Amino acid sequence: MTPEEKLRQKGIELKHVERGTRPLIPAVRSGNMLYLSGCGPNWGDKTWVGQLGKEYTTQQGYEAAQGCALNLLSAAKSELGELSRVKQVVKVLGMVNCVSGFTEQPQVINGCSDLLVELFGERGQHARSAVGMAGLPGGIPVEIEMILEVE
Repeated sequence: MTPEEKLRQKGIELKHVERGTRPLIPAVRSGNMLYLSGCGPNWGDKTWVGQLGKEYTTQQGYEAAQGCALNLLSAAKSELGELSRVKQVVKVLGMVNCVSGFTEQPQVINGCSDLLVELFGERGQHARSAVGMAGLPGGIPVEIEMILEVE
């Protein structure tokens, strides 16, 4: 079963992401590596603004990280045509907008990591960093970027 079929079973359809002409683009391919720009959690009709440990719990942050993953996967699919061309999820960098003293960044970013492993199996296992930030663009609680090895 393809990653897209697994998402459809969950009632999720990835969106098309325009490449655009700005200096910042959603994805850059160099050889067999695909570098995905950082994505926030806004997915569907859900808008996220606030910090972990203040407006959001760790579980809510986990859900926000899943939204980031869906935005990243949408960018990857738009660039590749289909997600079955992903050979390996190589690296995930998760940034968590959180209050001072918040230490559950890894549990938040697990929302992204768990979804990647669910969709890609062993190919979804990856190196990862999960760090806390005093703020993120637009006040979003989570931003994630990703590097993929592709066919």
